[in-house]
Amino acid sequence: MKLNSVVAILRWLNDNDISFWLDGGWGVDALLGRQTREHGDIDILIKGGNAARFIGELACSGYTEKQMDYTTPSHRVWVRGESVVDLHLLEFDAEGDALYEGESYPSWMLGGHGVIGGIDVLCLTPEAQLLFHQGYEHDERDEHDVRVLCEAFHLEAPDGYAPVEAKGHWEVFE
Repeated sequence: MKLNSVVAILRWLNDNDISFWLDGGWGVDALLGRQTREHGDIDILIKGGNAARFIGELACSGYTEKQMDYTTPSHRVWVRGESVVDLHLLEFDAEGDALYEGESYPSWMLGGHGVIGGIDVLCLTPEAQLLFHQGYEHDERDEHDVRVLCEAFHLEAPDGYAPVEAKGHWEVFE
């Protein structure tokens, strides 16, 4: 997913006062303040009550819904050419914790702040990103994301990932 497509979506969400958080690779890059690798999609988390407006905008912009093995009412995928929006719909309880797919996630997980294409965004915290990079077969993109997060935020790599020793330097995607 190219930066210009991501920026267009983020601007629309901001212009329409829809709260959102980034997860996945773009969420990692937001925390770092720069793009560090290519991305196949963007993972966007929004409140379920905003789904109709956002999905309507995606449809008007030429995106179509694509059924995936993991599609559920709260996890849907929208595609336009090479642009893919992996949409996650959240609800919130009285304490401000996110509810997703029957699980409760503490509010601190959504406390990350970052920048994508000059746009300030909310995203998962570095610690939450590392938690969500566990429990599945990871690939080189996951390895990259974990490495750059651990380097930048001086965190330990989760089990199953190579330990990160060097801190603070990595190649920037150009």
